[in-house]
Amino acid sequence: MLTRRAALLSAVAATLLPGITARTASAAPRTAGLLKPTLPPPSGPHPVGTLSLRLVDRTRSDPWVPSRPYRELMVSVRYPARAVDGHPAAPQMLPGEAAAFDVLNSFTGVPAGVVDWSATRTHAHEGAPIDRSASPRPVICYSPGAGDPRSLGTTLCDDLASRGHVVVMLDHTYDAVAVQFPDGRVEKTVLPAEYDKASPDEGRITALLRKTLAVRVADVRFLLDALPGALPGELSGALDMDRVGMFGQSAGGFTALQAMHDDRRIAAAADLDGVLAYVQQDSTPGNLSTVAADGLDRPFLLMGMDGNDLDGVPSWDALWRHSPGWHRGLTLRGAEHATYTDAEALIPQLAHRLGLPRETVVANIGTIPPRRAIAAERACLAAFFDRWLRGRDDDGLLDGRSGRYPEMRMFPQRPA
Repeated sequence: MLTRRAALLSAVAATLLPGITARTASAAPRTAGLLKPTLPPPSGPHPVGTLSLRLVDRTRSDPWVPSRPYRELMVSVRYPARAVDGHPAAPQMLPGEAAAFDVLNSFTGVPAGVVDWSATRTHAHEGAPIDRSASPRPVICYSPGAGDPRSLGTTLCDDLASRGHVVVMLDHTYDAVAVQFPDGRVEKTVLPAEYDKASPDEGRITALLRKTLAVRVADVRFLLDALPGALPGELSGALDMDRVGMFGQSAGGFTALQAMHDDRRIAAAADLDGVLAYVQQDSTPGNLSTVAADGLDRPFLLMGMDGNDLDGVPSWDALWRHSPGWHRGLTLRGAEHATYTDAEALIPQLAHRLGLPRETVVANIGTIPPRRAIAAERACLAAFFDRWLRGRDDDGLLDGRSGRYPEMRMFPQRPA
């Protein structure tokens, strides 16, 4: 699932947390004031609107904090907007989330105290009216990597919304580094402490990995239950819950495929570099999830960093062999684990402004040119969800018949 390992965490970080590291603030930054990185604009024809929702599952106490009698989640809904004039661009992270992310995040070699993470604006506009010309619209859920906030998938989620989908970005409370609720409360991750309690016992670590995924899948299933009744105003009725897809990065990709296995409401799902077993290294066999052991009868897409393919990831090979339905897989040459997050857009800016060495950039996002990586990811996800949620042809991109992205290497279409 990833190649770099954090010093703070070992097994949990290796399997589910994408390189989370705790840092202390360095000396004064080399630029005046805090850096304010930007995100690339979406490539679709629609402007994007957004709203945030607090969802409360009163059927279960919180599995991470049992003293809380219910499970509380935050989601961001992205959608094609009719107009965005007069509606402010939404921040990527709220102040409480940004402060926690500055201290504990997945970026290798980026010092704390030099970036104003709350200053980055997305290209989604708060409260903009939805374009209902094609309603109801397909719904795509997004789950981030373990420890990551939902906002670290903004580049891909905003792009899908600009192409006409409704995208629901889900935070897994007490898993994500921090979740800020409407009353200003900030709930921080418990995973580092949970790992400390489990380590070094291998069995307890495996149990923790299983619990983390089980909580995430339960969150997704609750989201599908709650979302239609939670939407305000003109968004109500604009979502087609009979056309639901899902994708995620790292543990979020694992979550997407496992949730599809467990819940038939998900029609298609994409896994961006997420291993599908409860193991500490991608290449370790055994401890398969049920989705890998059983396979899937609905369409799925695997997208891996350079080296993560059917030969390098046993759980992917198991899923491939056991799945009778349509499936495709590809790697991006030169890609790293975090290539499939906003790190692809953010790290080069930080490296340039801070004078970070090339080794730091490569450790985070590999050697693939960021513009090429982002364009390929966007095109593949759009082609996949357009094919399976809208019935549109993808011009052969996912069948290996397009030469638009020479960085793509398709998995062999060997028999299931």
